[in-house]
Formats: sequence, structure tokens, C-alpha cells
Amino acid sequence: MANPAEYVKHIELYVNSSSSPSQQAASVDALTVLLKNDLLTLEALVREMDLYLTTTDSIIRSRGILLLGELLTQLMSKPLSNSAVHVLIGFFTDRLEDWRALRGALVGCLALMGRKTDVGVVTENDAKAVVNSYTKYLQVQSMGQHDRKLCFELLECLLERYPNAVQPLGDEFLYAICEGIDEEKDPQCLMITFHIVEVAAQLFPDPSGPFASYAADIFEILGRYFPIHFTHQNGEDVGVSRDELSRALLLAFASTPLFEPFAIPLLLDKLSSSLPSAKVESFKYLGYCALRYGSDRMAKHAEALWSSLKDVLYTSPQSALYVESESYGGMVFEDNDVMIEVLLLLQGLTQQNSDLLLNMILGDEDINMFIYSLPQSWNFDSVPLQIKQRLHSVGRLLSVSAKSSMASCNRVFEKFFSRLIEALGCSVGNHSEESYPTEYCILSSRLNYGALYLCVELLDACRCLVLAFKEATPIPDFIHEAWCCMVQDFCRSLINIFLSSLEIVSGSAQNAFAYSAVKGLRLLATFPGIFTPVSEPLFENILLNLVSAITSRFDKILLWELELKALLEIGLFIDKYQESEKASSFDRIVVEKIVYLISSGDPAMPLSLKMQAVCDIGMTGKNSMLTVVQGMDKAISAKFAQAYVDGNFESVELIIKLLECFNVRLLPWFETNGGSEEVPLNLAALIWDMIDNCSSVNFTVQNNELLGAAMMAMKQAVRCCSQESQEKIVHRAFRVLSASTFFPVKDSPTATSLSKSEGLYLNHHVDKVSYRDEWIISLYASVVIALHPQTHVQNVKMVLRLFLMALAKGHIPSAQALGSLVNKLPSKISELHLSQECDVEEAIDAIFSSGIWNFCKTSTVRKCNDYGNGSEIYFSNSLNGLNQSSVCISAIVGLAWIGKGLIMRGHARVKDITMTFLGFLLKNTNNGDFPLLHDPMVGEEQEVMSLMKSAADAFHILMSDSEDCLNRKYHAVIRPLYKQRFYNTIMPILLSSMRQSDALTTRSMLSRSFAHIVSETPLSAIISEAKKLIPLLVDSLSTLTEDVLHKDVIYNLILVLSGILMDKNGQEAVVENARVIINQLVGLAIYPHMMVIRETALQCLVAMSQLPHSRIYPLRSKVLQAIGKALDDPKRAVRQEAVRCRQAWFGLK
Repeated sequence: MANPAEYVKHIELYVNSSSSPSQQAASVDALTVLLKNDLLTLEALVREMDLYLTTTDSIIRSRGILLLGELLTQLMSKPLSNSAVHVLIGFFTDRLEDWRALRGALVGCLALMGRKTDVGVVTENDAKAVVNSYTKYLQVQSMGQHDRKLCFELLECLLERYPNAVQPLGDEFLYAICEGIDEEKDPQCLMITFHIVEVAAQLFPDPSGPFASYAADIFEILGRYFPIHFTHQNGEDVGVSRDELSRALLLAFASTPLFEPFAIPLLLDKLSSSLPSAKVESFKYLGYCALRYGSDRMAKHAEALWSSLKDVLYTSPQSALYVESESYGGMVFEDNDVMIEVLLLLQGLTQQNSDLLLNMILGDEDINMFIYSLPQSWNFDSVPLQIKQRLHSVGRLLSVSAKSSMASCNRVFEKFFSRLIEALGCSVGNHSEESYPTEYCILSSRLNYGALYLCVELLDACRCLVLAFKEATPIPDFIHEAWCCMVQDFCRSLINIFLSSLEIVSGSAQNAFAYSAVKGLRLLATFPGIFTPVSEPLFENILLNLVSAITSRFDKILLWELELKALLEIGLFIDKYQESEKASSFDRIVVEKIVYLISSGDPAMPLSLKMQAVCDIGMTGKNSMLTVVQGMDKAISAKFAQAYVDGNFESVELIIKLLECFNVRLLPWFETNGGSEEVPLNLAALIWDMIDNCSSVNFTVQNNELLGAAMMAMKQAVRCCSQESQEKIVHRAFRVLSASTFFPVKDSPTATSLSKSEGLYLNHHVDKVSYRDEWIISLYASVVIALHPQTHVQNVKMVLRLFLMALAKGHIPSAQALGSLVNKLPSKISELHLSQECDVEEAIDAIFSSGIWNFCKTSTVRKCNDYGNGSEIYFSNSLNGLNQSSVCISAIVGLAWIGKGLIMRGHARVKDITMTFLGFLLKNTNNGDFPLLHDPMVGEEQEVMSLMKSAADAFHILMSDSEDCLNRKYHAVIRPLYKQRFYNTIMPILLSSMRQSDALTTRSMLSRSFAHIVSETPLSAIISEAKKLIPLLVDSLSTLTEDVLHKDVIYNLILVLSGILMDKNGQEAVVENARVIINQLVGLAIYPHMMVIRETALQCLVAMSQLPHSRIYPLRSKVLQAIGKALDDPKRAVRQEAVRCRQAWFGLK
């Protein structure tokens, strides 16, 4: 057991009023540990605290009782005996009378009454004593916020956990509720009070019981809070949001039908508010409460409810609708929040009591007059927007009413459908299918758009009704319903009307008619099989007309897109609901004909539209997509020779589009939706087969979009495959590769003598690579880039040599493939496939002993002491037959990608590569800016600059995220925090070099390297070293602004500076360097070569204006002078930021 002195000191510390809150919390934690570990018993603690619990000193007594309550809160899961619980709850119940110690008593009661059954709980009799004390002694609204909250939590606990203790008190308890919640304003307390009302209403449901007597009083209190008016600027400050409060109040409103006589009139009255939010809340509450109060109680409000609904739907629809698109005659609207809630209320009311409300809707004179007097001719340019909104709203009204129930649908159709058909020019007395064997029905010279629109809305409603019953058991007998008979009877007529409206309407009305007509055709084609009014011939007629429009009406792009979308939705519906009978027709009429567009050779239809149609139709289902893939494979096979060998422009364009479709839409679709892995496998195999079968390539096709599209398709296909499938692709690709003229001979030297072999090979062959060989090596590189790390690569050493030799000619895909290889090869040979012969160490040794590595060496050796250990950096001499500068640049780029692969896997040999890059940057440090090199071919200033710039930009490759390779998509090995590790390794060396360098060119390029590294390093790592980096960052900005070549790098650097400025952890470093930062930003605010640099500099100056006054005020005049120039900037965005900046700095006094 614990020594009394050990816990007494914690008790004394807590009850001492001079103790800080943190000290008191620590005392509670220490005592809790002792109690939980049974080093101190609760009985012993209470005995020790006796004086503190009963003293006449109110401060000490209140602290002692609060300490006991806090400890019991921490021990709620610790078992206590029933007698202990009884004694403790009795003590705290008595203390409810002691207003000076009330908080501790409330905390103790809550802690005991919230305990679970298996650890000892308060009995019902003890709970009754708590209720009695609560109602007798507590004056809640006279307390502070925290104590009021505790009172409400105790009341909530009593209602939820001890209802039997509460119920006998009845009126007395409800009076205490009214008294406690009246005039409450604190959001947290209100959340609890609203829930208290909800639970109390459910506890006293009897319409003649005690709650009924207090319903008016309670609702009078609740009604004052509607609608919720939230004055707090930030909901997080009070822990409660406005939406949470509104939801809690809604549940309280709807908690009992006894509130109906008070709630409904209040909500209806609030609809007259000029605030849209009040209307939204009122309709939301009406919809929810109506369902809870029941149809009998709501019947007496039906007329008032309909009047309110009609006001939004008919009288003033402009208050609830926005024009979403003018493209369709201004007839496509977006419902605002008011309209959404109105329609939900209408739906709930019609489902609850369809006859009563429907009688009012169908009998409304204004609605009937509007429908029956729809104008025959609509001039969409002159029709007022309000009339269009009214038509839309009436359509929604009829649609919601019709789909609420089968009976409602019958009544709406019987009332309006025949009239609408007549308005469209069809005779109602002669409408059977036999009456219209093939021809269109007799139409007026001008179609009635309003009737067409409403017909489509009604079709949408009945289709939704059928879909709602699709899973019902048993399925209703639709065929005998009145609306079903009418739709079946008029089906052919409707199809003819929709099709004819696409043909005969022109001018400004065309798009509006087309939108409704295409929607109508789609709806008729997508009725589910349990009831479909469209026979198979009519369904196929719809498909034939839509497909015909796709292939012939592509000049009307808006209509074309509508019809394509309709076919897409029909196909998706068939696939979703497994409509097998319709599926065969869809495949035969739509899929096959659309796929035929690929190879049709029709020059009239734009290729981009063909591809869009083919891809969209393919996405209707797996079978459709497989058909599309087969068609695209055939088209690629048929056209590839023409494109690859002959250079036929049309074939090249087609294959590029086909491969782009594979890359962007088809392969991602299979990846998302699942399906056969054979699709990407076959695509990769197809490309290799075609390359293998073509012995030459046309000059005009070299290095063009076709090769780029083929490479991307190869990477996407390979990355989607499993390891097993990837190995099949690698095997097929290597067969083609090994047969190429570029591939090294089989008896070439091993890796230990690669350098000499490559030198001889490069001297004689590197500039004689055929365009076919370039295709092969590019595609093979694409394969390697996308492989899983576990995939076996044949003859890795040969492949490394091949990529290294291609790299000498500046072949970037080979460089990326080398980076991928060293990134993914396993560390040990034992981890490889049994036939694999190379691990990552051997691969790195092969690279570092290769000719491409030796291109970066020179006979002159210079020590770079900054690296330590006397590490050597070599520079390039000449290479017979090759341009040294271009080869060195290619080598630098290649080494950068290799280094990137090593960095990402965390390999130490990347240090050798970064040493080489720094060597290029530092080689002029002691010899002036541009010394002559040994080789006069590369002695020019421009070539020297190119080499140094390439070395500096290599750091961008090392650190940046690439979309082309070495990312998660292409299964790269990525070690966590690899960027931070490289940053920590290279930055000390780079910073030392920058400090020691005097040559302007060297400093410029070192600053460029520095910028690449810090801009790609996560900001958190930069912030941690902000004090050290900010001076160098500012100095780099100053150096780089001397040359327009660096403008993109400057922008990246200023973004890093902006990030430091906005992060609170970087504030100290910013304050210390405020002067130099502001001076640099002032210059960048008028930087002439890039607008976003000026804009960002001004934004940073605004942030700097928030620094301590003494640090920034001396620079105020200089900043305002620079801002004056920025106010005349030709770019508006810069001028706007300049105004903000001037306001911020001008206010400094």
C-alpha cells in the first residue's frame, strides 16, 4: 500500500487554491494511478479527505468535493461495491444543496450515475433521491456556463438511464425542465437541452399525460430558437456547429405529435421570411415533422401546406431555380436549397396522404390553366425566364406527385397525359400500335414544346416508380394499372414524336426540343423488364435512330453529344439490370456499328468524335469493352504498317488516337472495373509483333508522336499486368531486341571489360543506329520502366550495356530504364529468380566501369575536400569521333536518372554520382568563369554553360517527382523519407561550396542546384533548418535574378520562401532575417520576366507586414516605393496584389 505521506501531498496540492491547473491535473492523475493499481483504497482516501469534505471553509470544501468527483470520473470502469456506491451517491446528493460545492457534487453524481452495470451502479431509489434534490435545490439559469452544462448532463443521464425514477415525479420534473432550459443561450448547453426535450417527450407519450400539460410551455421555449441564428464566427470555438444545433432542434420539434398544434403554424409563418436560410429550414422541418406527426394531424394543415408549396413551385419559381445552361434554350435548371426541400416535403406529403394533397394539386385552377393553355409555338428567344421556370417547376410537381404511389401515378396520368398527347398533335382516339405501323403520327407544323416537356417528366416519374418496385415481392401487376395502359397505347406515337422533333425543329428551339426528345427516347428504352411498354422492334428502332444520328449528324455537336450520352445510359442500364433480351439488340445495333467506325475510313466524321463514341460505348459493360478492344486491336494491326513503314499521315493519326484511348480510358477502365488481364498483355504483345514484322521505318515517323504514344501504351499495358504476364512480355520483347542491329554481339566481353568494348562500339556505331532500332530500344525501355521489382529480366548485363550505349546518343528512355533497373534489382542474388545473374551491386559496378561513366572523367584530377576522405572528381577529355559536350550532357542526364533510382531505394552509391555533378559545377572555381578546356571543340563559353546547367539541373531530376518513371504507378521501390535523407546528405556540402565560390557563373549554377533541392524537399524539413537556409535562399534569389535563364527556378524558390513565411514554426527565422528578405522581395515585386514571381513576391510582402513593428517599419518607405511601381503593372493580378500590399504596409504607423 502507498505511504500516506505520498498521497496526502497530492490531496493538499489540489485543494490549495494557489495551485495552477496543471498542478491540480497532475495531482488527480497521480491519485488515479494509486487507486487503479490498488496501492490506495477509495475508503482510505475518503477517510483521509474527511476534513476537506466537511470543513466550514467553503473554498477548501468545494475543492475537496471536486477532487473526489474528478477521481470517481477517472474510476468509472473500476468495480465498486454496492454499499460504496450507495454511500457515495448519498453524499453527493446531499451536497447538491450546498451551492458553494455544487460543481463537485454534480461531477460526482454524473460519475456514479454513468457507471456500467458490471462495476457497480446507482440503485433506482438512490436515483430518485438525486431527482428530488435536483428539482428542489438547483436553480440552473443562475449558474455559470460550465455548471449549467453539468446540470443538463445530469438531467440527460437521469432521463436516459433511470426513467423509472423520473416518471413518478411527472409534472414536477417537467416543470424543472422548463425552468432549467428557459433562456439558455450557450450552444453546448442548447445541444443537451434539445436532446432532453426529445427524450422527455418519448418518456411521457400519453396524449393526456403530464407532457401534454407542458407541451405548450416547452414548445414556446423551443420555438424561440427557430431558425437557429448562430452568431459565432467559428463553430470550432464552441465545439458545436450550426448544423448540429439545427439537427438537434429538429429532433426536438419532431419528438412528439403533441407539438403539432404549435410547430406547424410556426413553421408556416416562418416561410414568409425574406431570408432564404429561414425558408430552407422551415421546409426541412415541415417535411420531417409531418412524417412524425402522422397524416391525421397533418390533414388540417393540408390547404396551408399546398399554398406554401404552390408559392415556390408555381407563383415564384425564380426564387428557387438557377439557369444551369443556356445551351438548351434556357430549360436546364439547377434547384437551389429551397426547391430541394420543397420537393422533399411534397414527396413526403403525397406518400403520407396522397388523396388529400393530390386533390388540391389536380384541382388547382392555376395549374390546370397553365397546362391546358401551353402555347403551340415557343419562341425561345422571347419567352420570359419566369415562364420557363414555371414550366420546369410544374413538371417537377407532376413528376413527384406521380411517383409517390401507384394510385397517384394513375390519377396524374388520367388527368393530364391524354391532353398532353393531344397537344402534341396526336389523336387520342386512334393510338394503338397497329394504327401506326411505320409512319410518324400526324404532327402539327410546330410541336408544342411545353406538352413535350411535361410528357417526358411524366415518363420519368412512372419509370422511377417501376424501378422502385423491381426488388419488391411479389412484383405488382403493372399491366392493369391505368398509367401503364396509357404509356403502352401511346408508346409508338411518343417515339415518333421524339424522333420527328429531332428532324423538323430548327432555330433557337432546336436544342431545347432535342434535349427533351433524346431524354424521352432514353426513358422509353430503359424501362425495366418487369414492365416495358416498348416492344423489341420499337426498342431496336430507337437504337437504330440514335446510332444513325451518331454516324451522320456529327455537325451538330450538342445534339450529337446528347444522343451519344443517351446510348451510353441505355447500355449502362442494360448492364446494371441484366436485361439480356435488350443486351443482344444493343450489342448488334450499337456496339458493332460504333466499333466499325474505327476502321470505316469515313473521312467526313472527325477522328476525335469517332474515338469518343467508341470509348463511351465500350464503357457500357465488360462485353462491350472487350468488343471495342478487339476492334481497336484489328485497326492497329491493319494500319500500323502503313503508318510505320510508309508514313501515311491518316494511319499515323488513327493509331495515335487509338493508343491514346488505350492509355487514357480503356486500360484504366479495366483496372477500375476488373476484367481480363489479357487486354494489356495482348496490347503489349501486339505492338512487339508489329515491330518484329516490319523491317524498316519511314524517315518522317522517327521520334514523333507515334513513338511517344506507343511507348506510353507499352508502359501502361505492362504496369497493369501481373508478374507472370510481365515476364511473358519481357521474353517477347527481348527476342525482338536481340535480333536488332543495335544489340551487342553475343560474344561481347563481360561486365569487367565493358568500358573498352563500349568505347570501340560507340566510335563506330553510335551515330548509325536505325530508326527501327530506336523504336525497339525505346519500347524495351518502356517495358523495363513499368516492371514489378520481382519480375525477372533476361540478360540484365546485356540490357545494361545496351541502355548505356543508347544513352551516349541522348536517349532519355534508356536513362529512365537504367534508373528503374538499379531501383528495382534486389540487393542479393539469392532473392532473384534462379535464372537471374545480376544484383544491384553488380549493375552499379557495370555502370561505373562503363564508357559513359568515363566520359565524365579527365586526365586532370582535382580533389574536392568538401566531401572528405579525399574523394576524387574527374572531368572529361575528348573522345575520338564524338562531340564531347553532347556526350557529357547525355551522360549527366543518364547519371541523374540512375542516381534518382538509387536515392529512392536509399543506396549509398548515389554519393559517387552527386560528386560528379558537383565536380562539373566547381571546375571553374579557381580558373575564372570560362577557361579554355583541353578540347577546342568544347572550349566555347556556351558549351561550358550548357555542361554546368545540365549538372545543376541533374539535381532537379534527382529530387522531383516524375510522371514518366520511378513512381508508385510504375512499381518503383520507394524508401520512406528518401528526399529528406538526400537533403541532409548533400546540403552541407552544397552550402560549403556556395560560401567558398567566388566565380559568378559557378555561384549562379550552385544556386540553381540549391534551388532545385530545396524546392523539391518537403517543407517540414526546410522549416526545421530555416535559420540556416534563409540567408542562402535570399542570396540565391539575388544571384539567379541576374539571368532570365533562371526565372522558373526563381519562382520555385520564392514558393519555398512563401511556405516558410506562412508556417508559424518558421516565424523566428523570418524575424531574424526580415531586412534581407524584404529587400529581396522588393526587387522581385518588379521582376520583369515572369508575372507569377511578381504576384508571389507581393503576397510575401503582405505576410511580412505582420511581423513585429520594430523589425519592418524602417523598410516601410522602400516597400511603398516598390509597390507604387507594381500598381502600374500590366497584369491585373499583380495590380490587385499590389493594392492589398499597399494597404497592409500603409497601415504601419
